[in-house]
Amino acid sequence: MNTEISTPLDELTQRLSATPRGARLARRLTAAQLETWGHPHGTEVNDTAQHLVAELAANAVTHGRVLGRDFELRLLLLPENTLRVEVSDPRGDRRLRFAHREDDERGRGLILVTLLADTWGVMERDVGKTVWAEIGLG
Repeated sequence: MNTEISTPLDELTQRLSATPRGARLARRLTAAQLETWGHPHGTEVNDTAQHLVAELAANAVTHGRVLGRDFELRLLLLPENTLRVEVSDPRGDRRLRFAHREDDERGRGLILVTLLADTWGVMERDVGKTVWAEIGLG
């Protein structure tokens, strides 16, 4: 997987509390930023970006949470007419899980990310990990 990215045309980076409220705020910030970049609320791009952020932020606050540490949302508008969403959390010791059976209670969110994103992956950091996803802007 390609982990290198082009120089962004524009960017939003925000640290948020690793709580359900922080995850909701990440989704709202995404909707507002996409609106600023010319993709109004209710468009396919805005809705898809919100769904991706909702899944990745929920994973960060549920599985990547370390008491007293925030998670980070980063949105990058890339020159290839691509939006890159990155959600970073401080837990690097937990592997991502996929649901393999219909009755699995965990791992279904990454299936949604796989369906919504053009490409996605995971990057290790000095502390924690970053899960990223990219979608075309049409």
